Amino acid sequence: MLVRLIYASHAADGLTPAVLDTILQQSRSHNQAHGITGVLCFGGSAFVQVLEGERSAVSALYNRIVSDARHERVELLDFSEIIERQFSGWTMGQVNLGKVNPSILLRYLPRAEFDPYACSSQAILRLVDELIATAAINK
Repeated sequence: MLVRLIYASHAADGLTPAVLDTILQQSRSHNQAHGITGVLCFGGSAFVQVLEGERSAVSALYNRIVSDARHERVELLDFSEIIERQFSGWTMGQVNLGKVNPSILLRYLPRAEFDPYACSSQAILRLVDELIATAAINK
């Protein structure tokens, strides 16, 4: 059974390019081996990540993230069964929301700044859909 999990967190010690590169490299390697796909959005020190895959694999990964010292304020935003993957071609896409036009963020968030705790999981998925359509996500 396929599931989609969306969570938000903050980088514990700030988000440097080196920390982000390490997270993405580890994610892509792990996800490919476990049949997990998704996208990681970040802005400032905040993350929102969408994970898709088999229920036990996604649950196990989320439990690892919750206990990862690089993340704090980890909050589950959505966990649901899905019929098909939205990100089937990506072991982990990425987008820096600090570089996205603020008017796009304002369409889905209360303010034109990235705060994953302030919006619904549906808004996050629609924002990601728009970012895919505008080629703002790196694979």
